[in-house]
Amino acid sequence: MRLFFAAILIFMFGEIKAQTYEVGLFAGGANNIGDVGRTNFILPSGPAFGGLFKWNKSKRYAWRGSIIYGEFTADDAKSDIPSRQKRNLIMDNSVLEVSAGLEFNFVEYNLHQLGPAFTPYLYTGFTYFRFGYHYFDAAQLQDVGQKDGSFSIPMTVGAKLRLNQFLIVGAEIGARYTFTDNLDASNPEGSNYEEFRFGNIFSDDWYVFSGITLTYTFGRKPCQDCFQ
Repeated sequence: MRLFFAAILIFMFGEIKAQTYEVGLFAGGANNIGDVGRTNFILPSGPAFGGLFKWNKSKRYAWRGSIIYGEFTADDAKSDIPSRQKRNLIMDNSVLEVSAGLEFNFVEYNLHQLGPAFTPYLYTGFTYFRFGYHYFDAAQLQDVGQKDGSFSIPMTVGAKLRLNQFLIVGAEIGARYTFTDNLDASNPEGSNYEEFRFGNIFSDDWYVFSGITLTYTFGRKPCQDCFQ
C-alpha cells in the first residue's frame, strides 16, 4: 500500500502546464469482501454505475472526482470455505460513494497531439459512502430501515485509450478499504446489537468496483509548447 501512494505522490508537485477536462460515465459490477460469502477479490455480484470528472493538469496526472452506485450480494453457499457453506447466510446491500483524488499515468499521456494515446494508471484519494444498515437474526437478514455512512480509501488500477479527439475509453478495477465492519451485516454497532455480531470483528470490510469508463474531453487547447 505504501508503494501505491508513493508512486502517485512523486508527480504531485511536478510542472503544471496544459489543462484539459473530461466528463463521462462508469459502468460495471460490484462485489464485497468480508465475513459473509465469497472471498474472491474480483467477482461482481451486482451492477455498478456512475459518473466521473477529470482535470488533467499534466501528462502525468489528473485530479479526479466521481459518484458511483453499486449493489452486491454475499452468499455463503457460494463460498469455498466449508464453515461458511454450513452457516448458509445471504446478504444484499448497496453503496453510494463520492470520491475525489489523484489519477497518476504510468507513461506520458498527451491529449493534444494527433494519433492515439494510451497509458495504464493508478488512482487513489478519499471516499465517503452510504450503505444499508443490516444485521442477522436467526440466520435472517434484518433491515433496520436506515443508512449508515463511513469513509474508505480507493486503490484503483486501470488503463485508458483515446479513441479520437474527444472520446477516451478505459477499464479499471478499484478496491475500497473501508472503515466499517458492518458492510456485510456481521458487526452492527450499538449495545443493542452485541448478540448479533460474528466473524472477525477486528478486520474491516472491502468493496470493489470493476468496469469500463467512457469520457468526453473538452477545454481550450494549450499553447504549442505545452505538454512538452
